[in-house]
Amino acid sequence: MSRRIIFHVDMDQFFAAVEEREHPEFKGKPVVVGADPKEGTGRGVVSTCNYEARKFGVRSGMPISRAWKLCPDAIYLPVNFKLYIQTSSRIMAILRKYADKFERWGLDEAFLDVSSRVRNFEEAKKLAEKIKREIHESEELTCSIGVGPNKLVAKVASDFKKPGGLTIVDENAVKSFLAPLPVRKLLWVGKKTERKLNEMGIKTIGDLATYDVSVLSERFGVMGVQYNLMARGVDQSEVAERGEIKSVGRETTFEEDTSDYNLVLETLDKLSEVVQKEIVERKMLFKTVTVKIRFENFETHTHGKTRSFFTDRLRDLQKTARELAQLYLRQNRKIRLVGVRASTLTSRKEQKTLT
Repeated sequence: MSRRIIFHVDMDQFFAAVEEREHPEFKGKPVVVGADPKEGTGRGVVSTCNYEARKFGVRSGMPISRAWKLCPDAIYLPVNFKLYIQTSSRIMAILRKYADKFERWGLDEAFLDVSSRVRNFEEAKKLAEKIKREIHESEELTCSIGVGPNKLVAKVASDFKKPGGLTIVDENAVKSFLAPLPVRKLLWVGKKTERKLNEMGIKTIGDLATYDVSVLSERFGVMGVQYNLMARGVDQSEVAERGEIKSVGRETTFEEDTSDYNLVLETLDKLSEVVQKEIVERKMLFKTVTVKIRFENFETHTHGKTRSFFTDRLRDLQKTARELAQLYLRQNRKIRLVGVRASTLTSRKEQKTLT
């Protein structure tokens, strides 16, 4: 494969940063975007928070009740998807014009293949700096950019110096860059996998890169081989245009694996609220609902149902998601992660015309 130069652009604390831009009086104060904490009794999760809130231990995906206990004096705001989507669309338009190939990840991340736009990593650095300036001048927001020979390295590099960072890792520096980093920095390595790897004496990405692949395969199955390849910086996946939005989904990992099925269902309801709100803001309708369940042993299942009609109603999404989840709740096993996704989308305008 010929040499590639890939950017991963990651907007810094995106939702919170957009709120600070709209409300300058929030700057310097902890800001948490997500569910209503209800003085510590809220059941939703943190969508994102600014760096001031992170100083208190608040993190994305954390139960909002715990966030409130850690930082009760923070400014708590509801998710304003209309504002975030509008801002994201303008940012993605900026990024797209600099890329040979473009791949959007959610509202605040994107991969750019700039292999034919620059001759080397020095030129890549200048291009990245230009992109950062343009985003800041047009949107008053900062981003962090990772530059590498593939998507995996670029993704890890974008997280290396946040906020406002720029990290360049050329093909000759991949191993030395990755080796000292904690294994948790790799894609798809969560807290539980990190703990298992640590128990095996694997603390850093370098440890993982040199570990016996047969032992990793025995312990983690096919993912064990993948972990080793990633640790060595191997990634041949292409930057691929995803086209029009195919689905809208949200998922969350519980702080502790749970068999409290009321909590699972309530979390599904909250995730459904976020999904439905984004669908409404995008002026879309959905027909298919899918739930995702990951058990404590990382066994993961998805189960979907296509309704007989298009809708954007919250009660339709929540009712279907709850029905689909029952199959897994009856198994009497602890659950690690839950998610909900709406797909088979159409625009509300198009559906009205057909009707």
